[in-house]
Amino acid sequence: MANVKIKFNGKEFLLSCEDGQEEHLEELLIQINQKFNNLKNDLGNLGENKLLLITAVKVMDEYFETKKKVDLKKDELKKLSDKFRELKSLIYEYRDKKENEINELNTNHRKLKDEIELNQKNYEKLIDETTDEITNFVEKVNIENLS
Repeated sequence: MANVKIKFNGKEFLLSCEDGQEEHLEELLIQINQKFNNLKNDLGNLGENKLLLITAVKVMDEYFETKKKVDLKKDELKKLSDKFRELKSLIYEYRDKKENEINELNTNHRKLKDEIELNQKNYEKLIDETTDEITNFVEKVNIENLS
């Protein structure tokens, strides 16, 4: 434990604190002393106890106002986090939907390509058969004309 000598309302006090917290304690006491002296100047000397009580009330009021603001900011942050999660979910959902659509389009493209290839083969076969029939017909006609 460390000891810190402070001066408050013209009197010296020795306070203890955890090692390493001396500077922080001094800063806090400077703020309290400043609030106390401001109230003393504004309200006059109502007595040390009453001024200390009013100082404590003012400090607690500031604390609770700050706490309310922090709580509001926490709520805002939670709402923003919830919205962010919702947006993130929607983005993933959209991405998955688009990936499914792309996969479906690729499947349809492959099917169409296979169908075109099949139709091309059938068309070539039909042309070959027609060509063979025409050739046979011409040969037959030529043979009949020669006879």
